Amino acid sequence: MSQPHALISRRNAVVARGVPMVTTATVDHASGAMLHDADGEELLDFTGGIGVMNVGHGNARVVAAIKAQADKLLHTCFHVATYEPYVALCERLATLLPHGDGTRGQSTKVVLLNSGAEAVENAIKIARQATGRPAVVCFTGSFHGRTLLGMSLTSKVGYKAGCGPFAPEIYRLPFPSYFHHGAGLDEATFVDREVQRLRDAFLDTVSAKDVAAIIVEPVQGEGGFLPAPLEWLRALRTICDERGIVLIFDEVQSGFCRTGKWAAYEHYGVTPDISTWAKSMGGGLPISAVIGRSSVMDAAAPGTLGGTYGGNPVACAASLAAIDAMEELQLNARATVIGATIRERFTELKARCPMVGDVRGLGAMVGVEFIEDGDPARPAGDFVKEVLGHALERGLLAISAGIHGNVIRVLSPLVITDDQLDRGLRILEEEVLAAWSRLEATHQVLVHR
Repeated sequence: MSQPHALISRRNAVVARGVPMVTTATVDHASGAMLHDADGEELLDFTGGIGVMNVGHGNARVVAAIKAQADKLLHTCFHVATYEPYVALCERLATLLPHGDGTRGQSTKVVLLNSGAEAVENAIKIARQATGRPAVVCFTGSFHGRTLLGMSLTSKVGYKAGCGPFAPEIYRLPFPSYFHHGAGLDEATFVDREVQRLRDAFLDTVSAKDVAAIIVEPVQGEGGFLPAPLEWLRALRTICDERGIVLIFDEVQSGFCRTGKWAAYEHYGVTPDISTWAKSMGGGLPISAVIGRSSVMDAAAPGTLGGTYGGNPVACAASLAAIDAMEELQLNARATVIGATIRERFTELKARCPMVGDVRGLGAMVGVEFIEDGDPARPAGDFVKEVLGHALERGLLAISAGIHGNVIRVLSPLVITDDQLDRGLRILEEEVLAAWSRLEATHQVLVHR
């Protein structure tokens, strides 16, 4: 890669510094799994716009749908005049991701918005109106957006420094990460302990009678690609049913084929009362959704949901086309193959590099965590930063995850070719081993001295 583009200097001059700049990469155009800058250099994309481009950059079906809809109608506001793309997309989502059994009061309803954070905000509003309760339970490691309520629910303090005071009635419990907190227990005993922790929280932290919702990512994204334990997630469903609490799954990063199914929750055999969606559902355009059982969704009073641009007709057309493309390209099956390849390669890397502590994920949502001396309490964030910096120099765009930035996550477009996937993984493997070799050499020098 060449030196950072002059565009970065222009950006720094006019863009507020609070907007993250995770890498110095620039892009002019893109196709499939490849990005190209204005100088003609290319980057292999292992980020997918942070999980947005499952159907690939510049998908022909999506682009055609955008152009066709732009020629017909750009905007009216759905609150003012009803239009076909909004209704059609809601119908499609309700069929694809049913939350009710179709009986009276148990069908599925949808509201369309602009972003994942908006979806989360509205899901909480719906849960509070449905239950008449104020409190929300969330978990460490979670990421639910950067709006005020989103930040209140989000765990990582770096994302919300100086932004308080935050929304009240938010209660956070530890996410059940067996790798980090198993403490020598077998997994079943660990899950039992974490389920009991939630039940105890209703006695010493917040009364279940005051809890409107429990919100959780079935697979944590920013938190480090941590899948929730199966029996723990099933226990949440049971507890919510017992206590009249709305169960919300945040599928913003894990949805739309990323895990090898339309929803990560399908792997668990658990259906939430409400779920939130965004990212890849738009094929690259900003759109999100809250999907839920009609008996819960319709508890929200008229006028309390939505927004001026929510369910914009062009974004709806893009989303419908993206879903068509996912089906046509069989991206659920493709994600399963991609995920198996990544997991196999990272597992082999674990055997070669002591810095690799854990390989985990679901479908093509796979991450590898780096730690020092085999200790999960010693995250190797600087090591990951070094690896990703060198990978970028070799034409691979990848990003980290985890509270300490010590997890390399793969979010490549699911249309990536086998050769492209192999090339990207090979770059990561080589840079990890090179960084480990440098670290070993430094350690040996220090010991010798």
